[in-house]
Amino acid sequence: MDTPNPSCRFCGSPLHFTFVDLGMSPLCESYLQASQLNKMEPFYPLHVHVCESCYLVQLEEYVAPEEIFTEYAYFSSYASSWVEHARKYTEMIIERQQLTSESFVVELASNDGYLLQHFVDKNIPALGIEPAANVAKDAVEKNVPTLVEFFNEQLARKMVGDGKLADLVIGNNVLAQVPDLNDFVGSMKMILKPGGVITMEFPHLMRLMAENQFDTIYHEHFCYFSWIAAEKIFTAHRLRLFDVEELTTHGGSLRIYACHEDDDSKSLSECAAELKNRELQAGLQRLETYASFAEQVKQTKRRILQFLIEAKKAGKSIVGYGAPGKGNTLLNYCGIRTDFLDYTVDRNPYKQGMFLPGTHVPIYHPDKIQQTRPDYVFILPWNFKDEIMQQMALIREWGGQFVVPIPEVSVIP
Repeated sequence: MDTPNPSCRFCGSPLHFTFVDLGMSPLCESYLQASQLNKMEPFYPLHVHVCESCYLVQLEEYVAPEEIFTEYAYFSSYASSWVEHARKYTEMIIERQQLTSESFVVELASNDGYLLQHFVDKNIPALGIEPAANVAKDAVEKNVPTLVEFFNEQLARKMVGDGKLADLVIGNNVLAQVPDLNDFVGSMKMILKPGGVITMEFPHLMRLMAENQFDTIYHEHFCYFSWIAAEKIFTAHRLRLFDVEELTTHGGSLRIYACHEDDDSKSLSECAAELKNRELQAGLQRLETYASFAEQVKQTKRRILQFLIEAKKAGKSIVGYGAPGKGNTLLNYCGIRTDFLDYTVDRNPYKQGMFLPGTHVPIYHPDKIQQTRPDYVFILPWNFKDEIMQQMALIREWGGQFVVPIPEVSVIP
């Protein structure tokens, strides 16, 4: 039986063109307890398409967001560099937008209050909207007012009715995690004051392709954005992108700035014009540009496995560092289990004592590395590699080495 083609979640065009197919994979944040290891585990296709009309790169929705985000294992505050990134952003945007105690800031997917705590400290009224109750609880303990809900048109209408219009709407790493893009972007427009600004951060598709970051693809991320695709989506909802910053976070992200389409006080920045031009030069409006990515990913998989096989043949011990979502994509796609990685470690106590989905690699406290003194520490959250190598510098005492898998597998002595 032929399965019908999925359609683009933005423009509705049928999706025929494959960007990359990473096989079957479990939900990347569904960590397992020991009692679940002998039970059936759901796997879903990680088959990514690119829309031939609007060039939005996307996954089908196999699981409702409620199943993924209602109880969530990711707490932003465990990554010190990410909290520092949020603090610097706060200082910059308060000055840039001249925010005061009369302003109102809303963050969508506010997690554990890692960002809004900085606004609260400066007496700027703020509201977090976070669907994961277990994570929102930590935010409330930081005195960050938080609504435990999904942000959508219904909630936006209620906020408008309550007079809760925002001078600043923030969304960091949430746009990719929204299955109903049109509802989400349209709802942001509803709650934005006439002169207000939206800032959103998301991994940049151009960097994902250039640096082979296939492991940032997982079921929790429904879309992967270029500036070109984001601009089309915002324009369709009468919002205008007028500025951009290129960030180093998550392997290379964009921070886009949007305003109402009729807000004449904000003109298109040189950075934004230059980035759009660079994307066009890179061919992001030509399908053949997207075609070469899949082959590049297969070659990377072979190289990672070749390194692990040779290390094991030489009698070396290998352990993981971190239990991030991206690590689960990489390990499941490459078929790496405890035959290669003895275990992994993570600073997040919520994950310690659990097992990785699909591969069942056990997760311990980072102290375990000092006890077992492995030859190699395989860094799964490679976007935090500098921070991790600093924290784990002690492996040099016994001649241990770090391994980073992306963009290409490399050993760092």
